[in-house]
Amino acid sequence: MRLGIIGLPSCGKTTIFNALTGGSLPTGVRGDRLQVHTAVSDVPDRRVDDLSALFKPRKTIYAKVTYADIGGLKAEAGKEGLPGSLLNQLSQMDGYVHVVRAFESEMAPHPAGSVDPARDRAAMEAELLLNDMLTVERRLEKVREERQKGGGREKAVIERETALFETLAEVLGQDRPLREATFSAEDEKAMAIFGFLTRKPMLVVVNLAEGQAPPAQAAPGQGVQVLALQGEIEMEIAQLPPEEARTFLAEYGIAEAGRDRVLRASYDLLGLQSFFTVGDDEVRAWTVARGATALNAAGAIHTDLERGFIRAEVIDWKELLDLGGLAPARAVGKLRVEGREYIVQDGEVVHIRFNA
Repeated sequence: MRLGIIGLPSCGKTTIFNALTGGSLPTGVRGDRLQVHTAVSDVPDRRVDDLSALFKPRKTIYAKVTYADIGGLKAEAGKEGLPGSLLNQLSQMDGYVHVVRAFESEMAPHPAGSVDPARDRAAMEAELLLNDMLTVERRLEKVREERQKGGGREKAVIERETALFETLAEVLGQDRPLREATFSAEDEKAMAIFGFLTRKPMLVVVNLAEGQAPPAQAAPGQGVQVLALQGEIEMEIAQLPPEEARTFLAEYGIAEAGRDRVLRASYDLLGLQSFFTVGDDEVRAWTVARGATALNAAGAIHTDLERGFIRAEVIDWKELLDLGGLAPARAVGKLRVEGREYIVQDGEVVHIRFNA
């Protein structure tokens, strides 16, 4: 999972990046140049901790998330759209963490002269939407020329693509992000290579000052969630040792660290879930899409398991803990045997049987 942290200048993107990764990048205005900082973080998961305590493996491996702090994005790209280097970075992301400023600061005045989270949120969405519209218009012009000249692809293929991009233009022309529209599987496949920015899920993080109450926000649309964080405090917490962090959270009355809230919301937005493999050698969390089959899970572990798949032995992680391990679970017939089309559920332990 790759999440791009975006936002207008002086919104606190790097503060949130540090809060999510435990990093210590310098904060403050970095100018208008494209700068990208990445970090790979473990996804905290109590289920992994409990399974590791039971099996005492040589290695415990959590699911991973890559955060990219993407600088250089402004709400004024104009008719030419975003620069190619910036667009390339944005297109690679699975989703965005859009940081919206709600705090006042004499040290870092807002570039627009006032703090207005709703305005900034709308400006960023409009910028992404404009870029998608430019992409659609350019592609429509190209396929229409191809249709007129002939001699290229099959006419039916060109007609399908023309119809699709006319639909995209209609949606965007209504100032609606593409994530709010429904498309067929065939259309989704055709759209994938264009990396449309408004197709990607968006987690809006309202960056608050210490003790500040969250401002009212417009209801999120499809594929969007909104949460508020006290960015500076969350950054301090993320940089503390675990025991000190727990004390800090308790002192400030924060029920859950911001990074955990962001991760949970991100998994939900992207339609992801975790399953586990366990043993004396390794306890590990794997990330798959909701609706993934046992065969998909095997492929996530290794392509050899997918090719040689025979069956999957499956049990809920909590039931496995209560029974005391795989051997006791197998002895009482609690390891279910499932075929390749079985839909894996969040939190299940999956053991793949396969032909080498």
